[in-house]
Amino acid sequence: MTLAPFASHSAQTRGRRFPESPAPTRSDFQRDRDRIVHCTAFRRLVYKTQVFLNHEGDLFRTRLTHSLEVAQLGRSIARSLGLNEDLVEAVALAHDLGHTPFGHAGQDVLNECMQTHGGFEHNLQSLRVVDELEERYPAYNGLNLAFETREGILKHCSRKHAEMLDAREPGGVGRRFLDGTQPSLEAQLCNLADEIAYNAHDIDDGVRSGLITMTQLEAVPLFTRFRDEALSEYPNLQGRRLLFDTIRRMLSQQVYDVIDATRANLDQHRPTSADEARQCPPLVRFSQPMREASTALKRFLFKELYRHPQVNETTAKAKQVLSELFAAYVEQPSAMRDDFARRDDLHRAVADYIAGMTDRFAVREHERLTGRKVF
Repeated sequence: MTLAPFASHSAQTRGRRFPESPAPTRSDFQRDRDRIVHCTAFRRLVYKTQVFLNHEGDLFRTRLTHSLEVAQLGRSIARSLGLNEDLVEAVALAHDLGHTPFGHAGQDVLNECMQTHGGFEHNLQSLRVVDELEERYPAYNGLNLAFETREGILKHCSRKHAEMLDAREPGGVGRRFLDGTQPSLEAQLCNLADEIAYNAHDIDDGVRSGLITMTQLEAVPLFTRFRDEALSEYPNLQGRRLLFDTIRRMLSQQVYDVIDATRANLDQHRPTSADEARQCPPLVRFSQPMREASTALKRFLFKELYRHPQVNETTAKAKQVLSELFAAYVEQPSAMRDDFARRDDLHRAVADYIAGMTDRFAVREHERLTGRKVF
């Protein structure tokens, strides 16, 4: 496929922190994707959860299935826009590598525990995983990914942490948070594909769990529009087939909307290179009507699903497990794996160790160290 001039061309990459000879059969971004797929943190995503915890059902999304869905959506959109599919796939597969067990509850706990020790941000942790924590190669820590892949992984970053990153790597992946520029178009696309994916699959998982109903979803215009469209074509459709067909139509329309709105933005700003695109406002976007519809859907999910009493109860237990685990490891570092226990920066070592856990390993460790079963 011929890439657009404003795409990230692998031959023009800003390179790796540790120079390596080119691979004979793969581009730099293909190589990054392969390294991500084979790394330990990627395999752990299968037992890290989104909204519902690992023991609550086999068919709920995990971080792994979510990452695959983001990659699929991202590649589809990238192909239509002439962007680099391999870079999109690499960023999509790696964007959640730093997520804690128990979803956002785990991130909140670790940030609280690390308040006086530098804090905790899951996007920064994803970068930390690929830059430092993976141990696969003899010459360096991490996966030694290309700049553009690392840039896309660091979706958000506080100014304090951006300044720390820029001090260690001047002009590197933290710089854009200080000078107000944008990441590559491929990174922007992954951010939006992430949103499209989790909104859709949280509807599916929410209905599957029984915590939200099709009747409640009538309050969401984006959902009812495509439910009515499905029923117009198939009047007898009901149950899960109706739900799936509605979500399928909703996903398709959001993809088409991103493609059309982004093309309009590209026509307006006319970047002639990937670096010129970084100097523009965000170009990969929804149209304004779709942005408003997506925001309304997110508000509904936040109120009816993410703050549902049953989810809140589970979240409270998850926070208890991780806060007590953190305290136990600080008090007794030898309870961790040796390579973490030996590190000088004890609190960061504990945060790294816990962030890398799967849901079920965290539960087992908590029970081992406290003698209590929370779940």
